[in-house]
Amino acid sequence: MPEASETVAPAPALSGGGKAVAIERLITPSAEAMGFEIVRVLLTGTQRPRLQIMAERADGGGMIVDDCARLSRAVSAILDVEDPIAGAYELEVSSPGIDRPLTRLADFARFAGFDAKLESMRADTKGRRRWTGRLLGLDGEIVRLSTEDGEVAVPFTSLIKAKLVLTDELIAAAQNGRYPANQKPENRETE
Repeated sequence: MPEASETVAPAPALSGGGKAVAIERLITPSAEAMGFEIVRVLLTGTQRPRLQIMAERADGGGMIVDDCARLSRAVSAILDVEDPIAGAYELEVSSPGIDRPLTRLADFARFAGFDAKLESMRADTKGRRRWTGRLLGLDGEIVRLSTEDGEVAVPFTSLIKAKLVLTDELIAAAQNGRYPANQKPENRETE
């Protein structure tokens, strides 16, 4: 569960609100113009806050160090002008990694077939709030997960945390190019 001093963005269900959401809104247009999608914004700490921005390439390519550096420079410039964080802070820009957090509704469809951990605000009928199992995808805005105890259906809006589990299968998929690329629906114009 997030600490009291941290906020998560951009997914409303996975957001603690506050400054992280405001920062995500500030940086998203520039990040998208540069060909990146923001996966998560996390602001932690009070003495010297740390702003962590996870991003991925919109074209599905792997995020490299140069991408992180380019995005970091752009974000720094925006934050210097807008000044949403009082005082000094640390900025960290990174890729989400193989065992990435799942923050957007589309992530649960995109990574169906891989193992994940979910944590919800509400307990299920058996009193559980945490589950680990194979993602089955979505049914509307309901995340479906196959666990040892059977299938679980968790409303996206009740999720606090969700992330992929680092397994040999996930590593092999990433190495063999079967890791699901970030896909956007095609924008088709009618004639």
